[in-house]
Amino acid sequence: MPSNLPNKVAATEAALELINILVEKHGELMFHQSGGCCDGSSPMCYARGELQLGERDRCLGEIGGQPFYIDRQQYRAWGEAELLIDVVAGRGGMFSLEGSEGVRFHTRSMNATPAGASDT
Repeated sequence: MPSNLPNKVAATEAALELINILVEKHGELMFHQSGGCCDGSSPMCYARGELQLGERDRCLGEIGGQPFYIDRQQYRAWGEAELLIDVVAGRGGMFSLEGSEGVRFHTRSMNATPAGASDT
């Protein structure tokens, strides 16, 4: 991530601990905020380079030293909020690396309510 970009994403201590576990198991990671209707609050976690990024994807910053991306339209739908990544019980997207740990990453808005989304 270029150092001149502001970091628009942060992580809770629980999320940082999980990131460390996943880095130990899988190496460098990358995150992409889901835009799907069912997993809209679940960022997907991949091995770095596993997801091909497009020209519409925007890097919001890093969490635990790992880049975090979101589709530009999805970011606008969130009201260009600063995002806080947390961990909750249960399984997330089937391709997200944390699923085997029995938990999933969860996105919360730190300063705005996403258009049409909730915090649950």
